[in-house]
Amino acid sequence: MTTVIIAMPEPRASVLAAELEVEGVDVAAVVGPDSTLPLPEGADAVIIPASRAVLTPALVAACDRAGVRIVALGEGESRLLGRYGLTSALPADAGGWEIAAALEADAPPAARRPTRSPHRVVAVWGPSGAPERSTLAIQLAVELVRAGRRTALVDADTVAPSVALLLGLSDDEPGIAAACRRAELGALDVAELTRLATTVETGAGHLEVLGGINRPSRWPELSKDRLEAALRVCRTWAEETVVDVSSALDADDEATYDLTGPRRHAATSAALTEADEIIALASADPLGISRFIRDHAELRRVTGQTPIRVVVNRLRPGPLGLDARGQIRRTLDRFAGITDVAFLPFDQRAADAALLHARPMTDVAPRSSFVASVRGLAQDHAATTTAPTDGSSRGSSRGARRLRRARAAPGA
Repeated sequence: MTTVIIAMPEPRASVLAAELEVEGVDVAAVVGPDSTLPLPEGADAVIIPASRAVLTPALVAACDRAGVRIVALGEGESRLLGRYGLTSALPADAGGWEIAAALEADAPPAARRPTRSPHRVVAVWGPSGAPERSTLAIQLAVELVRAGRRTALVDADTVAPSVALLLGLSDDEPGIAAACRRAELGALDVAELTRLATTVETGAGHLEVLGGINRPSRWPELSKDRLEAALRVCRTWAEETVVDVSSALDADDEATYDLTGPRRHAATSAALTEADEIIALASADPLGISRFIRDHAELRRVTGQTPIRVVVNRLRPGPLGLDARGQIRRTLDRFAGITDVAFLPFDQRAADAALLHARPMTDVAPRSSFVASVRGLAQDHAATTTAPTDGSSRGSSRGARRLRRARAAPGA
């Protein structure tokens, strides 16, 4: 049961407390908006007005330290909420069922999905043009760790490997190349992977990293058979394996090269073939979308029926003008038949801080809008791995169903 603190003026606070009790939410305390601090112990969330007088840096910091979520009521301070990295406010007159549904939707993944899913491999791919595949792969892996999953991050990019540099690691570590050599000899197991990997301490927990090759000329070491064998062992080692790959597919290189020789971009094709899910990343600008549409058909042909999640990164109005999100949706629908698209915002300040400190973005800018969006992406990925269980499926409560109906109603 979720426990909340209501910090609203009377008589609104008492009415809201009664409505939340009906919805099965435990109200730990009802206080005035000016008496929120110090936070009572045992609370999961605090409900406050979305005003500058109440939503102060001290309150946000206290909630961060205590792991207490903030639910704001009133839609007049959207810029203030965005500055603190909070989700959009609910209407000032939101009923108890709406707040209960919002609390359930924002619940930690472990609380909603207590069962464990099979071990999986997810590949992060994108066309040429630096859509920030490695940045997304790192942040996605960190968020999967935060969700309670033992996660490994593998750099299988044979053109421009960068995971080690982005995390401040030495590029002379054994990494995935050594794992591939051991896999070819049949000597790769869980203990060996643990020895070859580098453990990175993040704010979310331990992340196991298999760095890439330190020179592109070493690409023959990541052959198709070697990498596939290594990734199969990774399934027994980690619950989630996130693989960063290069943009080049070269699926038809067997028609132009020696059939018995190594393939230049075999590692990319092997990782995509072995993956249970592919995140296909595009950059939110005219050139990036054009490149993505051109290469997406080839990606689909190579991977067959493997699920592909299309994600558009660096969303901002500059290169596309007004309604950038709508323009991208219409373009992908018209020219590639893609209707399910996720968007990641452009957060230059957080990206610069991550580069400066060589740390995951969540460690240096935890309230970044990019971090929040990737966290949602990780939760969606985790939701596809677990069959619904009684009482744990997202949005199955009476309040969540009423919220969906209200939003779908005309004029909502």
